[in-house]
Amino acid sequence: MSLMEKIFGDLNEKEVKKVSKIADKVMAYDEEYQKLTDQELRDKTQEFKKRIQEGETLDALLPEAFAVCREGAWRSLGMKHFYVQVIGGIVLHQGRISEMKTGEGKTLVATLPAYLNALEGKGVHVVTVNDYLAKRDMEWMGKLYTFLGLTVGCVIHGITEEERRAAYNADITYGTNNEYGFDYLRDNMVIYKEDMMQRELNYAIIDEVDSILIDEARTPLIISGKGDKSTDMYTKADGFVRTLKKDDDFTVEEKDKQISLTEDGVAKCEAYFNVENFSDPENMEINHHVLQALKARNMMKRDVDYIVRDGEVIIIDEFTGRMMFGRRYSDGLHQAIEAKEHVLVRSESKTLATITLQNYFRMYQKLSGMTGTAKTEEGEFRDIYNMDVVVIPTNKPIARNDLKDAVYATEHGKYKSIVDAVESAHKKGQPVLVGTISIEKSELIATMLRKRGIKDFNILNAKHHEKEAQIIAQAGRLGAITIATNMAGRGTDIILGGNPEFEAKKAMEQEGYDEDAIAFATSFVQSEDKELLQARKRFNELHEQFKEERREEQAQVRELGGLFIVGTERHESRRIDNQLRGRSGRQGDPGQTQFCISMEDDLMRLFGGDRMQAIVQRLGVEEDEAIESGVVTRQIENAQKKVEGKNFSIRKYVLQYDNVMNKQREIIYGERKKVLFGEDLTEDLEAMTHELIDNVTDPVVMASKYPEEWDFESLNKGLKKIAPAFEDLVFDEETLADMDAESLKAGLYEDFADLYKAKEEEIGADKLREVERMILIRVVDNKWMDHIDAMDQLKSGIGLRGLGGQDPAAAYAQEGFDMFEMMINGIKEEFVKFCYNVTVQTTTQRKNVLGSGEGRKDEYEDKPMEAGGQQVPDQAAVPKREHKQETVRRDAPKVGRNDPCPCGSGKKYKHCCGRNQ
Repeated sequence: MSLMEKIFGDLNEKEVKKVSKIADKVMAYDEEYQKLTDQELRDKTQEFKKRIQEGETLDALLPEAFAVCREGAWRSLGMKHFYVQVIGGIVLHQGRISEMKTGEGKTLVATLPAYLNALEGKGVHVVTVNDYLAKRDMEWMGKLYTFLGLTVGCVIHGITEEERRAAYNADITYGTNNEYGFDYLRDNMVIYKEDMMQRELNYAIIDEVDSILIDEARTPLIISGKGDKSTDMYTKADGFVRTLKKDDDFTVEEKDKQISLTEDGVAKCEAYFNVENFSDPENMEINHHVLQALKARNMMKRDVDYIVRDGEVIIIDEFTGRMMFGRRYSDGLHQAIEAKEHVLVRSESKTLATITLQNYFRMYQKLSGMTGTAKTEEGEFRDIYNMDVVVIPTNKPIARNDLKDAVYATEHGKYKSIVDAVESAHKKGQPVLVGTISIEKSELIATMLRKRGIKDFNILNAKHHEKEAQIIAQAGRLGAITIATNMAGRGTDIILGGNPEFEAKKAMEQEGYDEDAIAFATSFVQSEDKELLQARKRFNELHEQFKEERREEQAQVRELGGLFIVGTERHESRRIDNQLRGRSGRQGDPGQTQFCISMEDDLMRLFGGDRMQAIVQRLGVEEDEAIESGVVTRQIENAQKKVEGKNFSIRKYVLQYDNVMNKQREIIYGERKKVLFGEDLTEDLEAMTHELIDNVTDPVVMASKYPEEWDFESLNKGLKKIAPAFEDLVFDEETLADMDAESLKAGLYEDFADLYKAKEEEIGADKLREVERMILIRVVDNKWMDHIDAMDQLKSGIGLRGLGGQDPAAAYAQEGFDMFEMMINGIKEEFVKFCYNVTVQTTTQRKNVLGSGEGRKDEYEDKPMEAGGQQVPDQAAVPKREHKQETVRRDAPKVGRNDPCPCGSGKKYKHCCGRNQ
């Protein structure tokens, strides 16, 4: 116990006691609400909504709403929130993090704050780590929400725009962090407000909050469009690096993930590509391609970092073990891997929009999260997200037996011992889950088991993800062997003896029931359709039958010690290891876990240090003999802490630099949204026009205080750049005698206003307002894309400022601000010019307003967007809207402002009939 705890007591315990008082009020309603009919319970939802509209706060409503949700869960799901789950739900409603041990029912806990906050009608987002869990949780918990009269939706990869929009308009939406983030970016790229998906970001509940806000926060979300065409240089570079030898021609720093050529390697490169100096700036492209080819060949491993399927390189998420469809490595690395694997090398990409997960989730009005492992990272959660962590007590004491790590001298000895342990458990009937960190290792264990004559096992990895639900449902069966990557590490509920609900669904499929009937049977949707009601009756019969059949098997599995989990190596994050352990021993079930490690594992080799190697050598153990030592275990934890510290530095670095972009992003997206929602730009255009006139006029009038000495030729030239239709300024001696800088500007302001008013009459006021909005959106988008590229270039080289004694982050912020100012000025200039240059032939199709002139981005408008960076979906193209083209025609010839007035007065048009135009 720390000194602070001795003086002030356990702070966490005090927090739990505070929340328990509210939980007591929730439990007090239990008996009352049990007496309500289903309809009376459902009617409570409308009653609560009305009370909120009348001014009652969510906090005041919480005890009753949570109690209704508890009773609704019992009637719709057959589950009722335990007291500790109610405590967890209150903590989530307060915008904090609930740390709950795995198996404590976090999925059910989230329904309490989700239901309460959905009553406001502003939307609640439940965030999961993958599509499978998002869909599973939506279907599972959706029964509760629909029973209580709320709507629920799911945002996952591959759904249609209509389904996506409907999901966001639901009361409660389930989805992944990437889908939410990318939809936010896409919403800020659309050109019609009707194409936007998300509402204002109100409240988010993040499941596995440490994984999403910490582990995955190292990589920003990036949407990309088509950039430069790929050249054959990727293939040439790959062919060249295949001739190089490690250590002789290049060196690899695995710990820092860096690769570099030696002097011999540089010489070979110069000879191969026929260049005199490999380091010369004009050979930067060759240099870049060679280094990326080296990374692809020596650092990116097939079936570990990516897989090749149907001629496409698909990235594997290192934390979840899942395929990341449509996402591509940036900076040419993905193309280098494609060249290495001899598949089609696709075009390079250009960044169109980007945001970090940290800055995305900080935009929610209220943010909360839950996980089994967060307390160790509380400082980071508090600093970045302003969330503290409350550890929730378990419902039942944990009965799992976590064995000490078994450490082996060699990888071969380790795998031999793992297979021995699996074989032994299998013979007595104990279910086993073998956790690996890559597809490659999972298939190696499978091969070794087959050689032992064991063929009855399941593999769960990115290559076999289609059968995920089936594999997980059977993983707790008597004698089951499951070999899985990190896919089975989070959120998966392995029920001892098997999953009766899943088996009932499978039985219905075999009996010929279709998907819709089975979905209805497992929901609480009302219907009078006799066939659907029969399907529900059959499901209930089968479910009870399988529950009864599995009771005896469940008892046998418990008798054998529950689910046995074997980890084949330690992950760089302790939280990932703890999540794997948590698949066993849930809700008081027995269980057993052990990690097996070799001194040849990447973590031990790179971060374990020489001391670990010395200990093993001194003990002189056999290849397949395990060492179980407290010293070794501590060294392993120290190795993990080193990696975690390194990763924390990376996250801080990413956030520090994105904070600069975030301020700029907020300004651009905020102004863009105003335009989308129809804000009148007349005053903005006038102010920008005056600013441009000042920019042209000031250098001329400052050259001399005498108007007759002003350079009217350059002044006219500058003004015509703004508006080619502007007539040259011509002044006589009498006019110049009364002229000064202010009167010149005032006259120009008036002339430009008259010129634009004439344009408005030609085109029509309403039509011109729409054209202005079209132009500004396109100019902002194009300038912003170029600015993102420029900021990326600045960031890539800013680290060198440290060598000169400058703080790179401060230099990036300062220069980024200057570049942003330049971009804003560029936007103003282009917007005014395009508005004054707009022709009488206009169209309401926003994409084509700029024609083929400056600022056109064909790759943005017409091409499907390709994933840039590490996290990009393939459907990121800006939606197209077709509109009928209209032509406005003038009935009489146009009269210039300085032309003689057609009325015959002898005056200039602007001083006669055109005065009031």
